[in-house]
Amino acid sequence: MAKPSSTLRARLGSSLGLLVVALLVVGIFVARGQRDEAKVVPYSELVTAIDEGRAKEVTLGATEIQAKLAGKDGKADETIVVVRIPEMDERPLLDAMLKARGVSVSGKHEERGFFTTALLGVLPFIVIPLLFLGLSTFAARGQGKAMTFGKSRAKIYDQSPENVTRFSDVAGIDEAKAELTEVVKFLKEPAKYRAVGARVPKGVLLVGAPGTGKTLLAKAVAGESGVPFFSMSGSEFVEMFVGVGASRVRDLFEQAKSHAPCIVFIDELDAIGKARSGAQGFAANEEREQTLNQLLVEMDGFDSGSGLVMMAATNRPEILDRALSRAGRFDRQVLVDRPDVRGREAILKVHAKKVQLGVDVDLTHVAQRTPGMVGADLANVVNEAALASVRREAAIVEAQDFEEAIDRLQLGLKKGGRVMTDDEKRRVAFHESGHALVALSMKHADPVHRVTIIPRSIGALGATLQLPTEERYLVTREELLDRICTLLGGRAAEEVACEDVSTGAEDDLARATELSRLMVSRFGMSEALGPAATSRSADDAPAWMGRADGPSEATRQLVDTEIRAILDRELARARDVLSRERAKLDAIASALLERETLQRGELEALVAAPPAPPAPTSAT
Repeated sequence: MAKPSSTLRARLGSSLGLLVVALLVVGIFVARGQRDEAKVVPYSELVTAIDEGRAKEVTLGATEIQAKLAGKDGKADETIVVVRIPEMDERPLLDAMLKARGVSVSGKHEERGFFTTALLGVLPFIVIPLLFLGLSTFAARGQGKAMTFGKSRAKIYDQSPENVTRFSDVAGIDEAKAELTEVVKFLKEPAKYRAVGARVPKGVLLVGAPGTGKTLLAKAVAGESGVPFFSMSGSEFVEMFVGVGASRVRDLFEQAKSHAPCIVFIDELDAIGKARSGAQGFAANEEREQTLNQLLVEMDGFDSGSGLVMMAATNRPEILDRALSRAGRFDRQVLVDRPDVRGREAILKVHAKKVQLGVDVDLTHVAQRTPGMVGADLANVVNEAALASVRREAAIVEAQDFEEAIDRLQLGLKKGGRVMTDDEKRRVAFHESGHALVALSMKHADPVHRVTIIPRSIGALGATLQLPTEERYLVTREELLDRICTLLGGRAAEEVACEDVSTGAEDDLARATELSRLMVSRFGMSEALGPAATSRSADDAPAWMGRADGPSEATRQLVDTEIRAILDRELARARDVLSRERAKLDAIASALLERETLQRGELEALVAAPPAPPAPTSAT
């Protein structure tokens, strides 16, 4: 005979439980049926009824007194019940009163009724089996959950033709795709590699900034190979219970071995792969370290010739444990870098296939306007442009929608409701005009694309947008100085045109100071310090104090002196440019006050226009 399933047992237990509850309710009502027919009254009311001569019959019980009273004013007789007062012997008083009135008195032996007796006798034989059935069902469910608690939560992605990811879906990271082509070939033709004794990398670690497409690239490798793809995040291994993470690692590799050839992908590997603290650690995470140890054992335990390829992704490879990143486990590290201008254009073309583009959209121009953006950012640009076209109630996405999308992501939302005073608006116009005019006057500055004095949600009251003409990987000293001069152009314009400075140059000063610090402390571009690097990274400056290998006090003072000298020289240079070109500065500021936004062509026309002749004066 087939055993009932757990679901059937659960339903049976629930039904029997409801039946027992129903029987209890019925029994209580039946047992109390007689009691509900009588009216429960205070003891004093019984005494009053006996004094009035209305008592016909009184029955004395162990816990209560029941009396039958004659009705008043022709009403029917009624029965009342009085609860006897504990620790009080009221019998002598009642006997005297009842004897004086000639009332019939009888005693009552309180016995359970047949139904109550039967119910109480049968109930244990029903409740106890049901209790055991419920406990066994609960234990079975708990055991089932406990058995699955240590199971792997890896997702197996659907590799059907309509859902599969190919290399053609991944753009802008051609170097990374080329390195992973070898893995695809091995998974397709493993015998070809075994014939010559070659060993494919056991593990491939994808390294890169967030949003560069590491996970998408791993899916594309699986899609091109046509093998199962197991994906799991590093944080899913670690639980508050010790041993669960290690159990999940074991189960993951058991599943993968049974589906070989396949790809096992662990995203955010640094969640479990951080360097172990050792005996000196004050806050060692034993569960995470056990999970890492089990991962190391499993990676050593499988043969790369079995068709199982381990892939992982991380944004922070420098914090990984050396035992995890060494050769033999992760043999190859693939850098998934930020795309260059051609890569960004290729990524935009992939995402733009899903939207209706207008004839004026130039994706090359959009790629030039988005330096530093990764694949996820560019996908967001295309989506924001599509949303902007919907807000305009247009059927296609035009160039102005891409401009609005990029400004929205880089500068924030327009603050159309923010009302500035005339003086504030004039100061912002001269500030942005100073940035634009200095940039146009500098030999190595990037061309100005647009100037606006429309406030944005990130706190900027205006912006000067520059468009790089090409991708740069090296920057010269002169180019850095021109950038600092351009950043200080807004402050210089306020000094020249407004005769006072404001807080509007806060961000410009911070960026100019940081560039100056990098020139002096890292790039060796200071004449006083020479070709010496006094800090290892941009974050070392606050950490100088107390560092054994840090620069001396005299060197730190010299660094600060050189930074101040660079800023003073470039501010003076910007001030000189604006003083010589004051007429052009006034023209750009007036145009901004009138139109709020100036494009590149309009700026160039204002700068190229000859200055207006002075107004004639009358002879005196």
